[in-house]
Formats: sequence, C-alpha cells, structure tokens
Amino acid sequence: MSDLRELYQEVILDHNRSPRNFRSLETANRVSEGHNPLCGDEVKVFVELDGNVITDIAFQGHGCAISKASASMMTSGVKGKTTGEAEALFEEVHRMVAGDGDTQPNADLLGRLTALAGVREFPNRVKCATLAWHTMNGALKGQKEVVFNE
Repeated sequence: MSDLRELYQEVILDHNRSPRNFRSLETANRVSEGHNPLCGDEVKVFVELDGNVITDIAFQGHGCAISKASASMMTSGVKGKTTGEAEALFEEVHRMVAGDGDTQPNADLLGRLTALAGVREFPNRVKCATLAWHTMNGALKGQKEVVFNE
C-alpha cells in the first residue's frame, strides 16, 4: 500500500505543478463550469467535439492540488476518446475514488488514472478529485453549469 501512496503523491504533485491542458480553448463547442460551494473549488472545462470524438479538451480554474491534478489527468485521459469512452472513464474513476475499497479498479480501462485510487484513503477529498470529472460529464451532456455538493 505504501507504493500506491507514493505513486499517488508523486502523480498529484507532478500534475499540480505542471498541469496538462490548463488553458482556454477557443474552438470548444461544449463548455461547462463546475463549482463545489463547500470547499470553493471551481473549474471550467472546454471540450471540442468532432461528432462524438473529443478532439481537444482543456480546463481553467482554481482549487486544491488534488482538484487541479485530477482535472489535468482527466484531460489527458479523455483526449481522443469518444464520448461513450469518456463517460465510461468518468464512471470508473468515480467508482474507484468513492467506492468502498473492496472492488479493484479496472486498470486496463483506467491506465495511469489508477493513481487517483489513493484519493479513496481521504474521503473528504473525493469531491475535490471528481469535480472536474462531473464538469466534463456535464459538458458532454450540454450542461453549462454543474454545482457539485453531493
């Protein structure tokens, strides 16, 4: 378990220091803003769809290291995927970080996103890790705003 914790910490720190796709995306045809009023995290997700393929995705916003790192990992993980594949990743990531811990994540589906499994050890950080994912999912469904406080 200590190896997983170290990997989790390294990946979070790397993506927080050097977030991937942290920018505005002028060509986006789907944009959604996500807010967690309980902690103050805010994220705006820009998605460029060509048919049902995510040709580009970016984010902007502010929040804790986990929130920013998760958004960075999400954009890297779904770029080039179909909307169905992105929704499957959303479901698997949510299950992995919010699950009861008895079910192993689908590493074949998640790839490097399995590093987010470490969030499960910190239940008060699950919302931080999933805000960008809920916002991306909202963007794919055409929602302009996602208020996440469940």
